[in-house]
Amino acid sequence: MKEIWTYRARWGTTVFGLLIGLLSVAALACSIGAIRMNPVKTFKILLDALPGISLERSWSEADRAIILFVRAPRVMMGAVVGMALSIAGASFQSLLRNPLADPYVLGVSSGGALGAIIAILLGVESLLGVSTLPLFSFTGASLTMLMVYNIARVGGRLPSYTLLLAGVIVNSFFSAIIMFLISVSGLTHARTFQFWTMGDLNLPSSSVAISASALILIGSIVLYGMARDMNLLSLGEESAAQLGVNVERSKLIVFVMASLVTGASVASCGMIGFVGLIIPHITRMVVGTDQRVLMPSAGLIGASFLVVADTFARTVIAPSEIPIGVVTAICGGPFFVYLLRKHRKPLM
Repeated sequence: MKEIWTYRARWGTTVFGLLIGLLSVAALACSIGAIRMNPVKTFKILLDALPGISLERSWSEADRAIILFVRAPRVMMGAVVGMALSIAGASFQSLLRNPLADPYVLGVSSGGALGAIIAILLGVESLLGVSTLPLFSFTGASLTMLMVYNIARVGGRLPSYTLLLAGVIVNSFFSAIIMFLISVSGLTHARTFQFWTMGDLNLPSSSVAISASALILIGSIVLYGMARDMNLLSLGEESAAQLGVNVERSKLIVFVMASLVTGASVASCGMIGFVGLIIPHITRMVVGTDQRVLMPSAGLIGASFLVVADTFARTVIAPSEIPIGVVTAICGGPFFVYLLRKHRKPLM
């Protein structure tokens, strides 16, 4: 009983603290832009927009419009995608028991981007007013993950180096196809396709944003529900089976849901690399390896990280913007090299 209470207290304290941190970062990000605003004023505008709350207005309608209709939607999209990629990364690392697993490194993001691009080329990005981009992106992400898994598997095992090599091969192959499609599609689609290859948090159409956010929420909830099984799978498949886990069923659910979350993220904001690699590792150093605490913590830290990265991307050379994928790659590239060197093994 004491252990259960300790776990719940630790979970509640950690998640509450990180949630307060995310809200603070989001409010600060909404106050930074071409027109600087007082963070206190920004917070009041955001608070006044909540149902049932009415504050004495000390701001103009222009200020309110900038915060609520320009900056806040972008910050919210960044938080949702950052959360999604971090949870997907933590899930892939747990499922494959490989510290280098990440939607971008494994090629899952490029597969999702290719799926979205194919939907646009076929002219079926929307059916009956509902965006199909998340569905096509999810299909591309799932097929990519399946391909990488089958290429990398050696005698029932999944070594780090073969997994990494398979991810690089598949990622390069799909990236080449994407570049080919950009080249032959003409100027009409070239700019749109470039969006998927570099990452961009400029809010997509409302139908895409709503569909993607709903899929991310559903996938994240299901993945959190699999946290206990992932904890047991980390002991090894045989040990997990002896402890009552339906190993193949659990692996399938985690695989499908992590691919769904990744595909929905790519459909809404394009390919944003290394978030799913960096954040789970940093979170693990702080809260440990228990997936029940790790997953929500990684989601909140990832959300804050991407909001900060996007704020930097849109302000460092204002009025121009840096693609957010460039910022995350600059942060994630050196970290990936560090992990690769840390976990490398002799080939002979």
